[in-house]
Amino acid sequence: MIERYTRPQMGAIWSEENKYRTWLRVEIAACRVMCRLGKVPPDALREIEEKADFDIPRIRELEKTLDHETIAFLTAVGEKVGPASRFIHLGLTSSDKLDTAGALQLVQSLDLIAEGLQKLRQAVGSRAVEHKHTVMIGRTHGVHAEPITFGLKLAIWYEELRRHVIRLANMRKNIAVGKISGAVGTYSHVEPEVERMVCEDLGLEPASVSNQIIQRDRHAEYLNTLALLGCTLEKMAFEIRGLQKTEVHEVEEPFPKGQKGSSSMPHKKNPNLSERITGLARLLRGYALVGMENVALWHERDISHSSNERVALADASILVDYLLDRMTWIITDMRVFPERMKKNMDLTGGLIFSQKVLLALTKAGMSREDAYSIVQENSMKVWEEGGHLRDLLKDHPKVKELLSKEQLEECFGLGNLLEMADAVFQRIELG
Repeated sequence: MIERYTRPQMGAIWSEENKYRTWLRVEIAACRVMCRLGKVPPDALREIEEKADFDIPRIRELEKTLDHETIAFLTAVGEKVGPASRFIHLGLTSSDKLDTAGALQLVQSLDLIAEGLQKLRQAVGSRAVEHKHTVMIGRTHGVHAEPITFGLKLAIWYEELRRHVIRLANMRKNIAVGKISGAVGTYSHVEPEVERMVCEDLGLEPASVSNQIIQRDRHAEYLNTLALLGCTLEKMAFEIRGLQKTEVHEVEEPFPKGQKGSSSMPHKKNPNLSERITGLARLLRGYALVGMENVALWHERDISHSSNERVALADASILVDYLLDRMTWIITDMRVFPERMKKNMDLTGGLIFSQKVLLALTKAGMSREDAYSIVQENSMKVWEEGGHLRDLLKDHPKVKELLSKEQLEECFGLGNLLEMADAVFQRIELG
């Protein structure tokens, strides 16, 4: 991932240095287990532990000739270790190291992502409680529908993020899997006990069964889980963008002092952050597709997955880490304009209370069809000619016959909206 979207801690996880360091960690873990089982002499293990290291430039130099990264890595390490290096990678195949070390990197990434997700969820929950009773218009199809509260909108995000917390936890279990089973996974040159002990030492579960690789449905699930989280972040960004439109202007993302919105129009305050999140979420969905394409490989394996995983797994992890951080900032520092929300609610002359009038008339004895017809007819007049729905209905003979002035007036209030907001927040244990 380009530096622009790479935060230091996540970038370090996917650096070449950490990749090779994690490879070495797996190889040394295997040497230690084999020493315990009597397959590697203790003196050789001590030499390996003391001297095993690598120089990235040397690995790159070797790979130019060898055209095989694992062999280049092992050769570079062997040059540091000396004769005892013959016990490194004993009975292993490249994917034993690659996939087991890869699982460790994915676990590191997931732990960082989970931490970022919790921070975002806390920020959303805090703003939801703050605006639990901030009344605004709810929109369906982009058209004014009925009143809601801004806190309820945020509570939906808060609960959706809870489901992502659960997904990440489940995903961590499914991806924290290693394999040390040798070529084609038959344990022909390394016993299952080695695999069990190495994985245990590394904090991983051994794959219950594998061929030459850990099966790629796990990695596809990883990428799909991150893509789905990206969808939620895009959903949040999409809403903020919509509410920041000039003619709406109910919410505004952070715009620090010194920021510029346009190279040509000094007045602009654009929702750049939210638009960036929207765009980058599309990349995550692309990586999810790559993960699914990698599930089907030839026979016991091919390496058609290997090249694209170098990009997809790293980039998706880095992007989600970045997006969580940016969205947390947006939520924490976004401006909310309750007065504008109130003003926008009044734009349609009481039309947003049409259902309450409909229900009041049917409760008073009018058929639903007749009540709907009366309310709709007068609502269309307000749409076309302006005015207020209440003023048209108060003189309608059939309405006057069934509803008192006080009953009609009550239809144009918020009713129990705030009490219902309290009930929802209590149900999701928020505030």
